[in-house]
Amino acid sequence: MSMLKSDLDTPALIVDIDILRFNIDDMAAFAAANGIRLRPHAKTHKMPQIGKMQLEAGAIGLTVAKLGEAEVFVDAGCRDILVAYPLVGASKHRRLVELCERAQITTVVDHVDIAEALSQSMSANGIQLPVMVEVDTGLRRCGVLPGAPARDLALRIARMPGLRFVGLLTHEGHAQLAGGPDQVRATGLAAGEVMVETAELIRAAGLETPIVSVGSTVAAKITATVAGVTETRPGTYVFYDRSEVLHQIVTPDRCAARVLATVATRPTADRIILDSGAKALTSDRTGVSPPVAGHGYVVGHPDWQINSLSEEHGSTSVPADDPARIGDRVEIIPNHICPVINLFDTIHVTQGDRVIDQWAVAARGKTQ
Repeated sequence: MSMLKSDLDTPALIVDIDILRFNIDDMAAFAAANGIRLRPHAKTHKMPQIGKMQLEAGAIGLTVAKLGEAEVFVDAGCRDILVAYPLVGASKHRRLVELCERAQITTVVDHVDIAEALSQSMSANGIQLPVMVEVDTGLRRCGVLPGAPARDLALRIARMPGLRFVGLLTHEGHAQLAGGPDQVRATGLAAGEVMVETAELIRAAGLETPIVSVGSTVAAKITATVAGVTETRPGTYVFYDRSEVLHQIVTPDRCAARVLATVATRPTADRIILDSGAKALTSDRTGVSPPVAGHGYVVGHPDWQINSLSEEHGSTSVPADDPARIGDRVEIIPNHICPVINLFDTIHVTQGDRVIDQWAVAARGKTQ
């Protein structure tokens, strides 16, 4: 492929290959230096090309949110997948059985009813499914409470045919909303410590607990440093986004993925319309506490603010004397890159000003 970024129609999703590689290698080096396993969350990028880059850099496998994502990555040759989401219902169990015949699949449970149903399906098909107990360390999403509740669930799973208890998992995503760097650090460390304490409680009950898995990009280099944590599962780090910039994790130059947009019109001196609305940027303002103003960072224009989005319009305030003209191109670092990736069929891989490749977002829309 031989073209320039300026040749692309907009809105377009562009990913700088050199920044992408740097981010992947940097996290792999961190995991290696701390003696922990890296199992990155592929729901961020949804692309086998990037998953393979992560594996080549040292990841021991990939994490996904849904079976549909797992199927895409197994089809692409990935052979060790963690499905970090409760799998409920006969249809999902049938698909899980089929995947287990082709790859090493691990999943999570946080309730005895989920475990019992999995046990019946797996044992009926002669499968010993590795299972981790998901622990709620503060996010208040999925997960059994740490301590005795997690221990009791682990002990029950260990007695169920068709299941093999292999450890504990948490997503310390609440660190994202903890506040400034000191609060993020304290929250990440606390999550790691309670996971290690829970693992020790299970071991004291006579059950081996080889895996203590944590995962959140904002706390990736914090929680994983707690002695006793064995695995980390960051996802956003491959691209980073405005949230990590605001958390002072990285600077904007480390954000590999950007939405390329065009100034479509300028209705007033102090307002322009970008051709990137909710269908290109999403309306997600989460990721920091309090939620950030605006819908992305316009690179090179710190005084621009994308105030509101409709489906195809990004209404942006600018200084009245700003020289921006209709037809100008800008790059936008999204607030939250994960849902943005899912809005595009393809990404354009860039190196400097050149477009060097185009990759399909193969797991786009795989929500089941």
